[in-house]
Amino acid sequence: MQTSDWQPVLALLVLLIAAVFLLHAVGIALRAVREPLATGPFSGGLEPREHPLSRFHVRWYPVTMVFLAFDMEMLFMYPWTKVVSVVGASAVIEMFLFLGVLLAGVGYAWREGAFRWS
Repeated sequence: MQTSDWQPVLALLVLLIAAVFLLHAVGIALRAVREPLATGPFSGGLEPREHPLSRFHVRWYPVTMVFLAFDMEMLFMYPWTKVVSVVGASAVIEMFLFLGVLLAGVGYAWREGAFRWS
């Protein structure tokens, strides 16, 4: 009998599907059944003071925006470090323009009082 080129692929696919179902069944058998809102905090050890699905106060909005500004800065600076030696001086100028825009945003947040905690 001639073996097809697809028989090992199909055997691996069947094995993979069987393994997924087996792991899923083991997970269902071993899981701990709890009420999600009745359980305590993961590592704090104290009872929560408010409901986990409550809304955040509006004072956290500027903090979030400043965090996103710094996060975007790091997101774009890493690839820039990889290509700056290839691109040359224009990459340096573009990065300083980008940092200038971010610095203007941080200056605006500072002026509006985003960094004051009182």
